[in-house]
Amino acid sequence: MSRPTGEPEGQHPVPRNRLIPAAALLLTLVAAVTAAGCGKPPDLRPQPGVPVPSPSAQPTGRSPIALPSASASVSAAPTFSENYYVACLGSPSGDQVVAALRAKTKLLPRTGTVTATTGPLCSGSWQYTIVQAAGREPLVVVTKGAPTALQVVTAGTDVCTVTVRAQAPPGLLSAARCS
Repeated sequence: MSRPTGEPEGQHPVPRNRLIPAAALLLTLVAAVTAAGCGKPPDLRPQPGVPVPSPSAQPTGRSPIALPSASASVSAAPTFSENYYVACLGSPSGDQVVAALRAKTKLLPRTGTVTATTGPLCSGSWQYTIVQAAGREPLVVVTKGAPTALQVVTAGTDVCTVTVRAQAPPGLLSAARCS
């Protein structure tokens, strides 16, 4: 009679159905021994005859913490982190950036369709937008300030000017690829 390979001569394999209960018993024994050492140390257990303090509901002399009221005012303009850029979500809108650009520069035609193809992207109080006028190259615009009072910092094909590099937050520098 031939033996399966890997079995020593004269030994019989232990059936698997016997190993599983034995392993479970061993695991339970190890867990019980480990847990037996858990609990409060003797010096922290209440000593017989020694009174145990109980919590009281008496005032501590501290004034209660005032929570903000539900009617706290919410600022009209959202605030954005300066460390990264995110979509401005309409505050300002692309139309507001185009209006500021038309009002404060001569880079766009006074009439015709101009759309924001990228952004505005916000970082702190700064915005990065790419606008496109019909029949013209895309124009990169950097603005700052509140949506209703945008200041055009610079506009063109390269907005990484000295002013932008020195004053703009890191998130805007990343959006404009000034790094």
